[in-house]
Amino acid sequence: MNGFLKSKRVEGENSGMIHEVASVCILAGKILLQSGAETYRVEDTMNRIAGNFLEKEAQSFVTPTGIIFSIEAQDVTKMIRIRHRGTNLRKVTRVNSLSREVDKGYLGLSELHSRLRKIDHSDRAYPIWMQILAAAVASSSFLLMFLGRWEDVIPAFIAGGAGQAGMIYFHSLTRIKFFSEFMSSIIVGLIAVLSIRLGIGVELNKIIIGAVMPLVPGVPITNAVRDIMAGDLMSGMSKTAEAGLTAFAIGIGVAFCLALNGGASL
Repeated sequence: MNGFLKSKRVEGENSGMIHEVASVCILAGKILLQSGAETYRVEDTMNRIAGNFLEKEAQSFVTPTGIIFSIEAQDVTKMIRIRHRGTNLRKVTRVNSLSREVDKGYLGLSELHSRLRKIDHSDRAYPIWMQILAAAVASSSFLLMFLGRWEDVIPAFIAGGAGQAGMIYFHSLTRIKFFSEFMSSIIVGLIAVLSIRLGIGVELNKIIIGAVMPLVPGVPITNAVRDIMAGDLMSGMSKTAEAGLTAFAIGIGVAFCLALNGGASL
């Protein structure tokens, strides 16, 4: 009888550990996917973590909007919906570092779970003023890279910074990514047109092109190509569509401003 109770207790402990491993893997995948990691990286990290704590093989299926994780021969399947995605390479790096420490045997399951929760709750990011300043400087730099004139550096600086500020503000209001990108591109276009009318700027096209570059979805486009090349066709096509809609929103916003300016073309 005692042996039966002991075996049931051990079985219960193993079941608890399996559930905790699944929870840890789902949490690691969620952080990576929300932070802009590629699909193959999310799946590989989850499977590696599970493989280091369990003898059973784990299976994961990741799309841009959800994760399904299951452990073979066990009645353990978890799913999580991903509603918000962005770019936070700091979190991607930290989760990757933790998975490597687990691979080398430096981290236990409880400590890994605790550190992942800290990363998930961390909202550490660059201050808003620094993000706006970085976008402004990048816009001026892109203007010069596209052979723009030095006279247009200041208009591009102002338009790029204002576009980034608008992006942050409208995103905080609506959480609809395409709307905030559309409104930001309108701000960029209006400032560029206004600078030409006031005689501050010279080349409208170079100012607009330089100022919208911080809004261009570079990371989604890169991830889409990498996912398609890795064989994750569903994720790759979804990210391609997302990047295309973002480019469409930016283009429509700029075209709207040009129409207000009398139909001037780039």
